[in-house]
Amino acid sequence: MRVLIQRVSYASVTVNGQVVSKIGKGLLILLGIGHGDGEEQVQFLAEKVANLRIFEDEQGKTNLSVLDVKGEAIVVSQFTLYADARKGRRPSFTDAALPEVAAPLVDRFVELLSRHGVPTQTGRFGADMLVEIHNDGPVTIWLEK
Repeated sequence: MRVLIQRVSYASVTVNGQVVSKIGKGLLILLGIGHGDGEEQVQFLAEKVANLRIFEDEQGKTNLSVLDVKGEAIVVSQFTLYADARKGRRPSFTDAALPEVAAPLVDRFVELLSRHGVPTQTGRFGADMLVEIHNDGPVTIWLEK
């Protein structure tokens, strides 16, 4: 399982011209599910993301979590995090889990992140999405389990 986190001041997801999710201060989370991923990976990364200290405290140190700053999150399923471009010029996505495996794990990640206390919205699984990100910092963190 791969997670690309961006600390944002604003983020939104639009599908077919309609905004389906929108947040202010918080995290835009791109989530990739690979072969063999399951409950263990989902639980570990949901807890890690909720408590990751990447927001600045009053001294300007990255010492606060999204929970501490009462931020929100948008989770966007992103199979392209499993792109393999080592050969040729066209990436292969064979390491990404099939949609019927990935979709329930994305839903579970969202559920667990919400249970940790992070108000969480989503994109639309499998849709062509326009993701607007105002990366704050910029801060971008890659996690993998």
